[in-house]
Amino acid sequence: MKVTVKYFASIREALGQGSQTLQTQAADVGQLRAELIALGGAYAECLAQGKAVRMALDQNLVDASAILHEGCEVAFFPPVTGG
Repeated sequence: MKVTVKYFASIREALGQGSQTLQTQAADVGQLRAELIALGGAYAECLAQGKAVRMALDQNLVDASAILHEGCEVAFFPPVTGG
């Protein structure tokens, strides 16, 4: 299925892009993250499983088990802090 992936803050900076459209076999957000990590390089570094990364599906915060659907928008971003 085709999904749009958006990257924010330090993840966007590390990857050098704010968004991309991907063809994926992933069923959920966690599997999509694993597919991206498997690309290696900056993807593996900034999306690594041990890193704190927030995820959203169609602009709603979700956990890794959120089910993807054709044409959905997935966003990855680091946790934000207030101050």
